[in-house]
Amino acid sequence: MLSELLDGWRRDLAGWAIPEEITAAVTESPWVLPRQVFARRADRVRAAPAGPSFERAWAALDPPGSVLDVGSGAGAACLPLLPRATHLTAVDTDAGMLERLSERVAASPVGFDAVLGAWPDVAAQVGPADVVTCHNVLYNVPGLAPFAAALTAAARRIVVAEMTAEHPLVALNALWLRFHGLRRPVGPTAADLLRILDAMGLRPGHETWRRPGGRDYADFAELVDVTRRRLCLPAERMDEVAEALVESGADPERPVDLGTSGREVVTIWWNGDAES
Repeated sequence: MLSELLDGWRRDLAGWAIPEEITAAVTESPWVLPRQVFARRADRVRAAPAGPSFERAWAALDPPGSVLDVGSGAGAACLPLLPRATHLTAVDTDAGMLERLSERVAASPVGFDAVLGAWPDVAAQVGPADVVTCHNVLYNVPGLAPFAAALTAAARRIVVAEMTAEHPLVALNALWLRFHGLRRPVGPTAADLLRILDAMGLRPGHETWRRPGGRDYADFAELVDVTRRRLCLPAERMDEVAEALVESGADPERPVDLGTSGREVVTIWWNGDAES
């Protein structure tokens, strides 16, 4: 049962590969990581922390304890926890993201370690923490079982993961069909992950909710440019992408990321098994 679920997860993720004839036609990578967008979101969430993911981790930090944030980005998961953190370790594969997080932690008295690398490859370098967070990462993990097992082994108290209910790139499916005539996948989903975690014996709890949207982009032009690159379109087609975004409901006065803002979100948690 577990092996079938894991095979399905891996197969669904592989379906998101972009045909080579499309990627070969442009010079920019479609796997855009807009660091400035992640940084703005981290600042916004830190200023007004809320939602089940924050609440679960916050409650688990009573008494205060150490935090490990896997796939930290600029710190949207961990920065709101600093008032109850005794130490913060952040793991990410992007040095630029870790730099932005380091800048934001600098004013805090909390000890901080930034670890550049992929999880679980670097798990042995960081050691256990009381609370482990992992937000908006799991759709990038084809090898789910060892990844989740390493999260569990790293947590003394709890693991708190967050992800959109559907794959975040589903929001671009209509645009892929419009510009390339390409039908994109719809899976996997958070429900698939829950079945896998349950089959692994982790007994996860979960809560589905809706994160309020926020202004992730400096202006509409920035959103258009990121979307254009994600769709493997050249710069000269910016106007067409802008028109398509407006037709799909994007508000030029309030540009939000199509994949992660104002979407249905699932908070998932389970107990860790690291020794106290």
